Amino acid sequence: MKQSWYIISSAPRTLGALLLLSLITGITGCSDTSEESDSEGDERPAQPILTAEVEYDVESTFVEAIGTSRALRSVELEPSVTGEVSEVAISAGERVEQGQVLLRLDDRDERLAVELAEVELADAKRLLDRYQRSAASGGVTQSDLDAANSEVDRARIALERAKVQLDYHTIEAPFTGHVGMTDVDPGAWIGPDSVITTLDDRTTLLVRFQLPELLFGRLQAGDTIQLSTWSDRFSVAEGEIVDVDSRIDEARRTFTVRAHVDNTADNLRPGMSFRVQMTLSGNRYPKVPEISLQWGGEGAYVWIVEDGKAERVMVNIVQRSAQGVLVEADFPDNAHIVTEGVHAVREGARVRPLNAELETAQTGDES
Repeated sequence: MKQSWYIISSAPRTLGALLLLSLITGITGCSDTSEESDSEGDERPAQPILTAEVEYDVESTFVEAIGTSRALRSVELEPSVTGEVSEVAISAGERVEQGQVLLRLDDRDERLAVELAEVELADAKRLLDRYQRSAASGGVTQSDLDAANSEVDRARIALERAKVQLDYHTIEAPFTGHVGMTDVDPGAWIGPDSVITTLDDRTTLLVRFQLPELLFGRLQAGDTIQLSTWSDRFSVAEGEIVDVDSRIDEARRTFTVRAHVDNTADNLRPGMSFRVQMTLSGNRYPKVPEISLQWGGEGAYVWIVEDGKAERVMVNIVQRSAQGVLVEADFPDNAHIVTEGVHAVREGARVRPLNAELETAQTGDES
């Protein structure tokens, strides 16, 4: 008998192995089988099978989309006033710091306007000072004193306005980033509609992509996505979703998603397109082995074991994967599905799970 058990435990767990084990079990314990058959009033012996408890898993959907990027902060620099360019202090691709001067316009008139405003403010202050010294002796009326105060305020405002106009003639970087190319040269006459250059803070890219309407509600801010460039699809970067549009495009039946991509290594560029990939989790479903699925006139079904008998349960297939098949089905609690011996099982037939016996045989063989 030890030799027989050795043969069974070394064989693969197939239907043939089960039948061979059933034969050996019948030889060694035929009295038990006979008693079981007599108690049930059925002359046919119980069908040997293997079972597995129903597991549950979450439906997953793999999604691909095409995304377009831009720098998280990106501007086209234009002057606020019209004037002649006196200095261009940038070159294409250069990294500049916030507040760094990029371009200057001819500001000689504006500097003179500031000096004139400073002189007028000084005069207004001196006049106010004389009025205040004379007010104690009654030489100046209160109305004259109020007028002098107002004149000082007007002169101060005029000076600030002149300084603002002077500042408009110097173009500075509003934030740290990289400048693009420029077509502006010293001596050129430019105005508010003239683009001087671009400025991009590309340490973080903002990737925008579209997803179909049926996926709306399946992702949210904070979810992670995978991105790769078309030139190097094996180089994968991670992104984090920051915005999900609240509307569906009526024409395209899509919605917009935006994500941040870390680019501190400066390997990516604004305007690049990306292959966006993500896996979305869905509802939780029972998972059954592929081998357990059977087909009949009414569709797919599986066999479960209840009270020692085989019962058919109809299922709707939700998703297939290498780990099993997700199905919609009404399984009882702690249900066990027939995994091997399914083709020999019939509705209401008595079955005999051999899981415990096979595990005992394998354990004895290993020892």
